[in-house]
Amino acid sequence: MLNSIVKLFQALNSNKSSSEIAHACCMGVMLGFMPKNNAFWYIIFFFFMFVRINKGTYLVITALVSLFAWMLDPMFNSIGYSVLTYPLLEGFFSWLFDVPFVGFTRFNNTIVMGSFVFSMLLYIPIFVLIKILVKLWRKKIAIKFGDSAIVKLFQKIPLIRKIIEVKSEIDL
Repeated sequence: MLNSIVKLFQALNSNKSSSEIAHACCMGVMLGFMPKNNAFWYIIFFFFMFVRINKGTYLVITALVSLFAWMLDPMFNSIGYSVLTYPLLEGFFSWLFDVPFVGFTRFNNTIVMGSFVFSMLLYIPIFVLIKILVKLWRKKIAIKFGDSAIVKLFQKIPLIRKIIEVKSEIDL
């Protein structure tokens, strides 16, 4: 996990595309909101590992959002219930549930469906917001942040110093 955090800061400060970072954040939010006890989560997780995104950002955001996602479960439940009981889609969901192995995805769970729909609705706003924040970080905040006392104190920790040294050797 520490390695993922280092990759996140390296991506923010490098010439990596801000779109890769923004997509990673959006996908991390999607997986962070979704319950982890279904095949749908694992399918999406492994699929996104093969997409060109910043993996460190993806893993960090997934972990951070997962810590607080349970607070939104009542909202996910109501969204999922609305989607699953929508009259035009009921026949499709009934048919889909009868397909072998699709039941393992637990798409018929209101919280799973609600969190998926909610995160899909948030995808574009989060993408735009993160792109703006990355540009702001690179132009104004990174210089001040790198010179702060907290960062210098953090860099004195032997484990962190070793990770930074190894990363710089690998990048050469």
